[in-house]
Amino acid sequence: MSKERLQKVMAQAGVASRRKAEELITAGRVRVNGRVVKELGTKVDSRRDRVEVDGKRVMREQSAYYLLNKPRRVVTTLEDPEGRETIAHLIKGLEGRLFPIGRLDYHTSGALLLTNDGELAEALLRPQAKVPKVYAAKVQGSVDIEELDALRKGVTLDDGYVTKKAEVFVLREEAGHTWVQLTLTEGKNRQIHRMFEQLGRRVMRLSRLSFAELSTEGLRPGKHRRLGAREVERLKKRYGGA
Repeated sequence: MSKERLQKVMAQAGVASRRKAEELITAGRVRVNGRVVKELGTKVDSRRDRVEVDGKRVMREQSAYYLLNKPRRVVTTLEDPEGRETIAHLIKGLEGRLFPIGRLDYHTSGALLLTNDGELAEALLRPQAKVPKVYAAKVQGSVDIEELDALRKGVTLDDGYVTKKAEVFVLREEAGHTWVQLTLTEGKNRQIHRMFEQLGRRVMRLSRLSFAELSTEGLRPGKHRRLGAREVERLKKRYGGA
């Protein structure tokens, strides 16, 4: 087997992202075959070389990839100091040290990708990747054409940030509310809520229908499915992490 960069091996083992792995290496916390290594360009053979972080051996796990339909009122972490329900119980029993790629707010439901592949996770979270995220938002009142155009062109948020262009259209209208579908390629904190707040409207409910073109269609809230080999290959080819 050919040798790979040390930080890549650590990321693939689910120890840390590449950036965090670099910090661990330069801090002198990583040993290769018993020797402290601080050079970021170091290459190792993950099958033959013994890699340790803080004295614990790094074991390369079998890569695992799952799509979870996160329910509302569930925290996108494995632990919560406030005692709220987390995604941990929804993925209990799955192999590997899975972690979520990005987050969904406590009251937001929908598509959440889980993996132990730190390299792919980091690639998908890069702003340059422009990963499409499709949402359905239930908004107070009737949204007019001018407001839809504003959302499409970009909205200046409360901190001065101007959102990128987005695909936006009305799904349906019901008594006193409008369901709007938005496709974003960025992910600022509470972005959709803040976009509508700038238009004087409040988001009553929000769900992410798909992430990186992986849809929750047919997947009930709280359920998950393993990604197929072709889906994983597409993610790596399109967004990196190969």
